Amino acid sequence: MRPFPPVAKLTPVQMCAAFTTARERNGLRAFVREEFRPGAGRTRFRLSGGEFLAVRQKRRNALRRALVLAVATAAVACGHPASARAGEPFPSLGAPSQLRAETPGSPQGAPAPLYGPPGRPAGPPAVPPTTREAIIGRAEKWIRAKVPYAMSGYWSDGYRQDCSGFVSMAWNLDRSEWTGSLTSVAERISKDQLEPGDILLFHNAKDPENGSHVTLFGGWTDSSRTRYTAYEQTRPATRKQATPYAYWTNSAQFLPYRYRGLAEDGGRHADGYPGRETWRRLFS
Repeated sequence: MRPFPPVAKLTPVQMCAAFTTARERNGLRAFVREEFRPGAGRTRFRLSGGEFLAVRQKRRNALRRALVLAVATAAVACGHPASARAGEPFPSLGAPSQLRAETPGSPQGAPAPLYGPPGRPAGPPAVPPTTREAIIGRAEKWIRAKVPYAMSGYWSDGYRQDCSGFVSMAWNLDRSEWTGSLTSVAERISKDQLEPGDILLFHNAKDPENGSHVTLFGGWTDSSRTRYTAYEQTRPATRKQATPYAYWTNSAQFLPYRYRGLAEDGGRHADGYPGRETWRRLFS
């Protein structure tokens, strides 16, 4: 095969004219582009229409990958997590900073050791002693830190960042339980017996991923006991707010439970709602 003879270097205008002439001569379906390749001397190469399109697409893909890499690098370099208050925990690596707001209804993880996998814990959970004051105090730490909700994330204290992981943390358990296993460390009580540190639990046994949830009871907010302060881990982050008894949705399915390792030390009383003393003077 006879090689192309050397050709003189074309100016941009000449190259454009040659390209236009070849395109008009061969039609849009078989246009030709002539170019010089680096390191190939002064040899002219001819690209068919298909080859030219392939080369152009390859260059565009390379440019797109470079831009994506640059944006990702800038995001990592500039993404500094907000510092927590003094004495507050910092989020674990990989924990999402924020998730979209939705009503509770996400699946719960199985019982897991602190800080998560590997391995599922064997045997019944331990029941370390604690007090109501300590339970509420631990819950308040997550409130102040605004721990983001995550079904598979673990906070720096080792507990899973979902609703049952939050209760496991508040009760100071040695692992993260789930809505289907919290009853193994608790006993059923009545509404009238509720005190701060107890829980309201809904475990949907037939479909655990549909509506299962648990809140930590923080005390009644009114004299009629129709609303209470709920501490809960839900999207987007840990929250504390007045909640209708027993919950916003599936209310009849939420049942009160008390931690079996609770040391009754007086602690906070459930009827400590605002205006309690005034109500007692007027109606007792």
